[in-house]
Amino acid sequence: MSVRLIVRTFSELCITIGALIVLFVVYVLFWTGVKAAGATEGQIDDLQRQWARGTVSAPAPSASRTSPSASPSSPNAPSSPGPKSPAPEAYRDGKPFAMLYIPRFGKGWEWPVLENTEVKTLQKGLGHYRGTARPGATGNFAVAGHRRTYGDPFKDFPKLRPGDPVLLTDGTTWFTYRIDKKPYRTVPSDIGVIDPVPRKSGFDGPGRYLTLTTCDPEWGSSHRLIAWAHLDATQPVTDGRPAAFHS
Repeated sequence: MSVRLIVRTFSELCITIGALIVLFVVYVLFWTGVKAAGATEGQIDDLQRQWARGTVSAPAPSASRTSPSASPSSPNAPSSPGPKSPAPEAYRDGKPFAMLYIPRFGKGWEWPVLENTEVKTLQKGLGHYRGTARPGATGNFAVAGHRRTYGDPFKDFPKLRPGDPVLLTDGTTWFTYRIDKKPYRTVPSDIGVIDPVPRKSGFDGPGRYLTLTTCDPEWGSSHRLIAWAHLDATQPVTDGRPAAFHS
C-alpha cells in the first residue's frame, strides 16, 4: 500500500469522524431542545385540559391554603386534626400534575412537573421524585430536571439565591416556596437530600419543603446541585397569580 493511499484513507476517516462529531453536537445542542419544546407544550396542553375539565387531583389534606408558613423548620401543621379527609388520588407515572415557575430564570420560564424521574419523563419536563411529598404537604416535595439538553430547564441553577420564590400550581392552589440558601453540591449517591427533612439543608424538624436537583458540572453528571426551599404562602388559583411573581 502506497503512502499516498494511506494518507488519503486517513484523511477520509478524519472527515467522517468530524462529520459524526458535528452531527452529535447538533443533536445535543439543537435537536434535543426541539424535541423537548414539542413534548413540553404537549404536557402543558394536557394539564390545561385536565384543569378545564376539573379532573385535577385535590391537594394533600395537610396543605394549608390560607396563610404563610411560620418558619422553615416548623411543622406548620393544623392545631387540631379536624375531620378526616379522603386520601388524594395517586399521580400517574409519567403524567403531568403541576406547573413550576422560577422568576429568577426569566419571565417566560415555566415547566410542567411529571410523576417520576425516569429518562423518558425528564425529556418532557421536570420529574417529581416518586414517594416524596405532594405540593404544599408536610414533608419534602422533590423535583429533578436537566441542566443541559432537552430544553436546558435548569441551565441557570447556580443563579438561585436565598429568598428567591419558586411557584407551583396544581390547578387549584398556588404554592409559593422560598429558597433558603445557595445551591449545595453533592454526589448522586447522596439521596438524603430528598429526605422528608433533607440532610445538610439546615432544616431542623418537620416542615413543608421543596428540593430541586440537577446535574453538575454543566455538561456532566458526576455531581448534583441541590436547592432547598420552604413553603412561604398558599392561595387559591381563583385569587390570581401570587405577588411573588413580581418580587
